[in-house]
Amino acid sequence: MGRLFGTDGVRGIANAELTPELAFKLGKSGAHVLSKDKARPVVLIGKDTRLSGDMLEDALSAGILAVGGNVIKVGVLPTPAIAYLVRAYKADAGVVISASHNPFEYNGIKFFNRDGFKLDDEIEDEIEDIILRDIDVNSHITGDKLGRCLEADDDALDRYADFLKSTLDVDIKGRKLVLDCANGAAYRIAEKVYSELGADITVIGNEPNGVNINDACGSTHPEKLQEEVIRQGAFLGMAYDGDADRLIAVDEKGRIIDGDKLICICAQMMKDRGELPGDLVTATVMSNIGFHKYVKGMGCKVEVTSDGDRYGLERMLKNCRNNGGEQSGLSIFRNRTT
Repeated sequence: MGRLFGTDGVRGIANAELTPELAFKLGKSGAHVLSKDKARPVVLIGKDTRLSGDMLEDALSAGILAVGGNVIKVGVLPTPAIAYLVRAYKADAGVVISASHNPFEYNGIKFFNRDGFKLDDEIEDEIEDIILRDIDVNSHITGDKLGRCLEADDDALDRYADFLKSTLDVDIKGRKLVLDCANGAAYRIAEKVYSELGADITVIGNEPNGVNINDACGSTHPEKLQEEVIRQGAFLGMAYDGDADRLIAVDEKGRIIDGDKLICICAQMMKDRGELPGDLVTATVMSNIGFHKYVKGMGCKVEVTSDGDRYGLERMLKNCRNNGGEQSGLSIFRNRTT
């Protein structure tokens, strides 16, 4: 077996490459590595709408419980929600079960530490080493040392929605918006947030059935969104991917605003507000030359990292930067959240 962790967790075809057995081992080793100083670590688990999510969630949970950890299952929520909630619930780690923009037959497992950040390579290597060397991190504890599943002390979806609403400092009441939730993790919370903010919304891609996630919809297939924006005469359209950590926008004329353009728009806004330290924007090697020229033209510089938002965030943390992302539609606002 080669390296398990890719640029964003462990992924593969569910029950073929990403098996329940592997999920169980990831639960055991992950809980062990991420909470060595805790006798009974607490791990928060969220997922997208894939059919295989239940199977992997139960296997992963069993691994955590087997080493004495407790589990809080918060159900279907976006990846950024888990990054936020792991801190809100004061958990020792968070896990998202999702394969992002990939077809439904794929799934993945990615970890967050207690501070809501994705794992460093060194920590992933430690987890992976335990699995590949078949090390038993806790030799079959018994009795009251086993973990249990805990109930969330309040509604996790409401808690994250309230946080999202608190970050907005403009009035969008009456704005005509179209949301494409990719039949994925955003299908409930996106509608909830924008409707409670008073926007006039139309929602598509919000009827998940376990197999239609990302299927001709969402950020990788924005054609239906473009058509609906024009049909509705909307101000803006927004398309998420399966785990809602990416967003592609569509303007009032049906034109796509990709991740590079979104970063430029937001960087200009943040520069004008004095929220862009050093006038620096972080981007990956996937950003195009037009992006670099635009950023230079507004009096800023670009820091380039390897492909993957994790590497962009690491650079942003190291250099105290607030804005960055990828052409694929993943944007990071470090002054707001992890």
